[in-house]
Amino acid sequence: MKTKSGAKKRFKLTGTGKIKRKHAYKSHILTKKSTKRKRNLTYSGLVHKADEKNIREMLH
Repeated sequence: MKTKSGAKKRFKLTGTGKIKRKHAYKSHILTKKSTKRKRNLTYSGLVHKADEKNIREMLH
């Protein structure tokens, strides 16, 4: 099965096998969002356990 190109661009595997992702809502309409909120959206997060299986299938 081919790797899904969209998933390949959006997710990375960590050394321990977890899946890293970027936060959404940081591309436009930023004036009404607080500085704290925008700052916290900068950092990457981890994919929730419930979604991991589907994303792994997309990546392999």
